[in-house]
Amino acid sequence: MSRTDRSTHRNLAARMGGWSAAHWKTATFGWLALVVIAFQVGNTVGVKNIDPNTSGPGESGRMDRILADGFKLPANESVLVQSRFLRVGAPAFDAAVADVVARVSKLKAVQNIQSPLGPGRAGQVAKNGHAALVKFEIKGKKNAAGDKLGPVLKSVDDAQAAHPGFYIGEFGEASAAKATDTAFANDLKSAGALSIPLTLVILVIAFGALVAAGIPLLLALTAVFATFGLAALPSHVLPIAQEANAVVLLVGLAVGVDYSMFYLKREREERAAGRSERAALEAAAATSGRSVLISGLTVMVAMAGMFLTGDGTFESFAYATMMVVGIAMLGSLTVLPALLSRLGDGVDRVKVPFVGRVRGGNGESRIWGPIVDAVLRRPLLSVVLAGGVLLALAAPMLQLRIATPGPDTFPKSLAVVKTYDRMQQAFPGTALPANVVVKASNVEAPAVRSAIANLEQKALASGRVHKPITIDTNREGTISNITLPIAGTGTDAGSNASLAALRDTIVPATIGALPNTQAGVTGLTAEWKDQQDQMKSKLPLVVGFVLLFAFLLMLVAFRSIVIALKAIVLNLLSVAAAYGVLVLVFQHGLGKGLLGFSSTAGISPVVPLLLFV
Repeated sequence: MSRTDRSTHRNLAARMGGWSAAHWKTATFGWLALVVIAFQVGNTVGVKNIDPNTSGPGESGRMDRILADGFKLPANESVLVQSRFLRVGAPAFDAAVADVVARVSKLKAVQNIQSPLGPGRAGQVAKNGHAALVKFEIKGKKNAAGDKLGPVLKSVDDAQAAHPGFYIGEFGEASAAKATDTAFANDLKSAGALSIPLTLVILVIAFGALVAAGIPLLLALTAVFATFGLAALPSHVLPIAQEANAVVLLVGLAVGVDYSMFYLKREREERAAGRSERAALEAAAATSGRSVLISGLTVMVAMAGMFLTGDGTFESFAYATMMVVGIAMLGSLTVLPALLSRLGDGVDRVKVPFVGRVRGGNGESRIWGPIVDAVLRRPLLSVVLAGGVLLALAAPMLQLRIATPGPDTFPKSLAVVKTYDRMQQAFPGTALPANVVVKASNVEAPAVRSAIANLEQKALASGRVHKPITIDTNREGTISNITLPIAGTGTDAGSNASLAALRDTIVPATIGALPNTQAGVTGLTAEWKDQQDQMKSKLPLVVGFVLLFAFLLMLVAFRSIVIALKAIVLNLLSVAAAYGVLVLVFQHGLGKGLLGFSSTAGISPVVPLLLFV
């Protein structure tokens, strides 16, 4: 054995594989114990999720924290009552409104009900008289309102059933969040139900046997479940986003299956080449195992780049994905060789008929083998053709447009989106208003009240704000929350223009000019705008961090500048091609009917960053 071979067989991955093979029971049952304990720990300590009311960046984040600290605002909800033919004042219309008020008034979770039929409620009746809003609040903390919505939504559905000639639907902070969270959870279940069988099919085609196909999938799933549990621990220091579980599932399945498949495939190839079971396992551990170790560390370093965004959601994605990659890597380097040492050639049990036709006698693919041979015979031509295809796919990336998720991007089939669309037409800006927050030693002081009145006048005169404008003040008289319906849908150019008018002109000229007073604009439009601005400002830093440390890790691992540079260039080219495909599908709508989505407004800010790291 040469010095190079001896050093290869002594690397860390080889030593881990050798120990696991020699102690297969300890490695296997230790892994299962780790998964069970991790999952139980997560259930015991609980998960602390990000509070969207206090975690935002920029001006909106500061104003949200002022409201959360000194102004315990409940969640606001509205029920839309609409008729194509009748107007407010007609007996049937007023009866439908009164029925809605009576139903929600009986519920313990509801407070401060405002009927459009009462005096001084003109702002709750549409200009054409065909629509009216019943407004109320959900008792308790805003971030817990969704848990109390069940009876409220049922009462609204019952009112709709009792008045089939009207449209009766609910929209508000809590109902919108609950509906989108439920839709997201259902999509996650569908993704899991689709991805797991699809992954198994791919593995069966790759290995031709159910046992060999099942091992990588089971290792990946156990790594995901372990991460679900362990991620609860750091969530009490850095709260975790609700979407993190979906990211963990997809990333965990991808890397877990990839690493195990790579390792197992090499071991099978060594056996097909005539090596003994032990020698084949040692070779796989020393070569594929080392590649798995380097790949896992590289991915974890890349994921760490999300810590630099300064965004709580991405920071939680960072540690959650780093954990699942690390756990999947650990499983591939320990449990997999332990199982292979125990099963031996039994890993090829339960062969699947006909699959062997796409694989040669030595385990090589009959499809990819000839392709690789052709590439090796014409390397320059292959580089030109493959590079040309990737560049062509990457070209649409130049048109990439970031679109903040909003009502326009959610499925139109959701009841809450249907209600939002109707509310937006009947009461422009009411569904997603802007909020101007004022903090002073006494917001009831004449100078402050005068400035607020001046703000209302200028806002309405600008044409970017609609009536009704409402003002809420906390008990201490130190904070006022001014709600202004703005032009636009919440995330479109019109909404951003309204936000700019408030921030750049109206607020500075009125409340912002008062001494010893804090004032700023928040609301969903402001929050989305601030998050997008922060992401754009931090993106170069994240990109630089990932490229630099990935290059250094490749350099240390392979001791070759050429290999390290080639890896970086190929990754950049692949990511650019993926961006181009995103633009073709989600902006130009290519294949949207097949994929089942309707909006082509643009790409969510989360997607490009996750694809890059």
